[in-house]
Amino acid sequence: MLIKFTKMHGLGNDFIVIDAVTQNVRLTPAIVRRLADRKTGIGCDQLLVVEPPTQPDIDFSYRIYNSNGDEVEQCGNGARCLARFIHDRKLTGKNPIRVKTSNRVMELKVVDKNTVAVDMGIPELDPTAIPFQAAQQALHYSIDVDGETQQISAISMGNPHAVLITDDVANAPVADLGAKLERHPRFPNRVNVGFMQIESRDTIKLRVFERGVGETQACGSGACAAAVAALQQNLVNSPVTVQLTRGTLQIDWKGEGHPLIMTGPAATVFHGRVRI
Repeated sequence: MLIKFTKMHGLGNDFIVIDAVTQNVRLTPAIVRRLADRKTGIGCDQLLVVEPPTQPDIDFSYRIYNSNGDEVEQCGNGARCLARFIHDRKLTGKNPIRVKTSNRVMELKVVDKNTVAVDMGIPELDPTAIPFQAAQQALHYSIDVDGETQQISAISMGNPHAVLITDDVANAPVADLGAKLERHPRFPNRVNVGFMQIESRDTIKLRVFERGVGETQACGSGACAAAVAALQQNLVNSPVTVQLTRGTLQIDWKGEGHPLIMTGPAATVFHGRVRI
């Protein structure tokens, strides 16, 4: 089967985006892994699929696959690229649009040719819902890794995040500690791990070890989780700028119980066809 695809990125976090509204597409984990392979396939951090709506109050369904073939619940950079893709392919004339992931509904608005704003929904802080094993909700938690205690915040943006504060994000042990925390038994569904440096009341620097992928050049939901952690601890103001390897995102959050808005770029790299 020959299908059309588009290669896109949000701040270097790169995606294969597939239209399953006008094409008949059937994906398996093995197909996703083959397409995501950077040497023998197209190459991507995640593969995104836009599908017809599954309920009357949304415009599209949105499926997300990590490069290892796992289907996951959320991808903030991917959501911005998805909005740009839907707009450019003229799959709808609506703006904003409502899309549904496996566990939440988001509103996506194309602001201009380079910028998309995403209503990411209400951050989840209850450990049971993240999921994270803890006796009760707290601003931060102590967690043991190889006999050393780490202090983390735990947040769900539709997918689970652990956020650590570091004085020097450039030299943070992202690969080693990130991999260990990703599979820590207190996170039963594994976790994305953010390493956050507070630059000022207005700016955060961030690196993220993504669940099932490793470190990526940007993570939209990770930027949201880091902003929530910093705002909860009164370390920054809202809106706050999150600096990632390839650029910045703006996060606006009014506090617990309120939805979070993420604004940033989405870019198309090329279009193509591939046999699956």
